[in-house]
Amino acid sequence: MADTENSDDQRIVFLHGFNQDQAVRIMRAVKQVTDDPAGIAFSMSTPNNIEWTVKDLISEVREEHEYMRKNPPGGQEKGQ
Repeated sequence: MADTENSDDQRIVFLHGFNQDQAVRIMRAVKQVTDDPAGIAFSMSTPNNIEWTVKDLISEVREEHEYMRKNPPGGQEKGQ
């Protein structure tokens, strides 16, 4: 896992117990009320991550979030 403790933006919303539709609505609502919605990392509980420590969860979610910000799905394909 990457060292995200020195990062300025550690914001994470971790959702547990919501179905997919509810989770999407929550994410949209959170993004509407913040100045920098792209900086917020969202995650839902899974059978794997539910057992992690909070520190490990934050580190993993932020690492994945930063990777996706730098490598958006289909990012290179759009301009070609």
